Amino acid sequence: MRFRTLRTVATASFDPQLPSLYAEAVLDLVADIPPGQAVSYGDVARRLGHGGPRQVGSVMARFGAGVPWWRVVRADGSAAPAIAAEAATRWRAESMPTVADGHRVDLARARWDTGGDPASTDGRTVGPT
Repeated sequence: MRFRTLRTVATASFDPQLPSLYAEAVLDLVADIPPGQAVSYGDVARRLGHGGPRQVGSVMARFGAGVPWWRVVRADGSAAPAIAAEAATRWRAESMPTVADGHRVDLARARWDTGGDPASTDGRTVGPT
């Protein structure tokens, strides 16, 4: 996993400034979403086999700046109000399929198939945060 490099033997104890293994799995999955495609927070949680949309949203809010965060949207295709304008700009730049008003991703056309078996990232099941 790309984000696993943040953990070292020296930080084996809990450090709230570092992402948990679950957060790292979320970030790895989001980093793989191709331009012009999107997933919902729930899609990410289902693919990982743990957590739910709120947990994925929490990870993205805390640690998501380094991944294509605008490709993860609410179940209705919208972005959170605080990031909606920037997300819409990035969607246009990537030719992301959106609904008529351009303020929501058309998930029927843009949804990325995460593929694979849920709960398996590197051969291990992702556990609780």
